[in-house]
Amino acid sequence: MINKQSPIPIYHQLESFLKEQIENGTLLPDEMIPSEREYAERYEISRMTVRQAINNLVSEGFLYRQKGKGTFVSKKKIEQDLEGLTGFTEDMLARRMTPSSRLLSFKIIPADIEVSGQLKIAQQNHVYEIVRVRLADGIPMALETTYVPADIVPGLTEENSNRSLYEYIEKNSSHHISEAHQEIEATAARGSEAELLEIAVGAPVLLIMRTASLDNGTPFEFVKSIYRADRYRFIHKLKRK
Repeated sequence: MINKQSPIPIYHQLESFLKEQIENGTLLPDEMIPSEREYAERYEISRMTVRQAINNLVSEGFLYRQKGKGTFVSKKKIEQDLEGLTGFTEDMLARRMTPSSRLLSFKIIPADIEVSGQLKIAQQNHVYEIVRVRLADGIPMALETTYVPADIVPGLTEENSNRSLYEYIEKNSSHHISEAHQEIEATAARGSEAELLEIAVGAPVLLIMRTASLDNGTPFEFVKSIYRADRYRFIHKLKRK
């Protein structure tokens, strides 16, 4: 498995081998992998080389560490196709996972310059601000802050805001949800974000900003989401023009 004469660095060879074991099911989710010492002795390589391979796999989300216990295989990442416009609840149900939310805050506030610009409303117009931790099968996946114009979705309450917002809007509006503009960038989890998502401070996360519109072109939602990069990835099919 390890070819010391290969131009491919040894740590990369070990990293590729462990990835293959994870992907083919030889190493199962939440299974503890052998220690650095065991790998070093098994393949007659240095512990520093083993550590580099394992650190890379932890950074990429294939493995996770538990202090005082060891290193374990991460659960398979959830894949979301960027072709369609769906809400979190719809995404999880489509994957036969149980979606839930932990509501952290529900307020009616005046729109600031960023929110008003995204929703194309005047500054100081009232918007709902909804802050939730989104979970799948009880595992925190994302920290989400949503802004909805109060005059577009009248009657939204704390109780129904913690369900599928898309379903609520389409049931209580004469319009349907049509399209959205979405931006994704990589960043690192800050203190409160890391605590709520149950990950380490500085762990890689995906910052997603989405503005969604109704079929009459009216923006009805601006949402900022922090997704765990170790549990979520986005896929997109490209076609040559």
